[in-house]
Amino acid sequence: MADKKDLDFTYTTIDRIFRLSMGETADYSGAKYDGDFSMSLEEAQMEKHRFIADSLYIKYGSKVLDMACGWGPFIKYASQDRGGICTGLTLSEGQAEACQKHGMKVLVKDCRYIVPEDFGMFDAISCIGGLEHFCSVEEWKEGKQEKVYSDFFKTVANLLPKGGRFYMQTMTFSKNMIDYEELDVKAKKGSAAHVMALMVKEFPGSWLPYGPEMVIRNAEPNFKLISQSSGRLDYIETISQWRKKFRKFNLKKYWLYLSLVPKYIMDKEFRHQVAVFKISPNKICFEKEIMDHYRLVFEKI
Repeated sequence: MADKKDLDFTYTTIDRIFRLSMGETADYSGAKYDGDFSMSLEEAQMEKHRFIADSLYIKYGSKVLDMACGWGPFIKYASQDRGGICTGLTLSEGQAEACQKHGMKVLVKDCRYIVPEDFGMFDAISCIGGLEHFCSVEEWKEGKQEKVYSDFFKTVANLLPKGGRFYMQTMTFSKNMIDYEELDVKAKKGSAAHVMALMVKEFPGSWLPYGPEMVIRNAEPNFKLISQSSGRLDYIETISQWRKKFRKFNLKKYWLYLSLVPKYIMDKEFRHQVAVFKISPNKICFEKEIMDHYRLVFEKI
């Protein structure tokens, strides 16, 4: 799994830049347009929150755990709009501090190892984008990916009563994924080999599941699938809107960009890692159907 150092690079390093671009509690996961791209990014993210809360039956007093909670956008919605009692977990110090500043109960803790003794049982659990970081390239090479996911679902099951709902949103590899040996940052720019190599650099310690089937298979026998939908096209639009916001001028933000220039010049690995600001490898992966994106709702059996 991506460790705290990996996730601190991915999320804490860009913490202030993200919040200056998107807002203090904005989403860093795919929105839900459902084909209506006339919606604003904020409206589409709100639609996602409504869908998750409805799918999980969150109501006043529901005890909710948001695993890999990011900057707390779903916690904010579930608590303020639905009256849920929410706890969030992240491995990013920057994210946790930002959430705590806004009054959210968010802790720096590895959600894979939560047990009922930590916080008790929950009525509903969400994990929006967390699974993408649970299996490392090394674990995949060692044949441990299935066990990583199976163990995680057992953890979730132990935190829910029978009939309790779990929402997972995750990127997956899709039909045009190439062999790992083909990945090469020196390959033709924009090619599958190039963009996938950049994805590995951008998200160190992370390897995706091979389609929703792998996720669903490892949820059994503890869960049954309630609903499944692809958000690939929605994510392409989400990334397009993010890029506009990241580029919109803000003096503090651009000063932060400038502060990264020395590292960009001196550190080749860092140049690969921030390629997202130049060519958006994840957007290309979705467009080429190298990757897909799924919303999965489970119920404990």
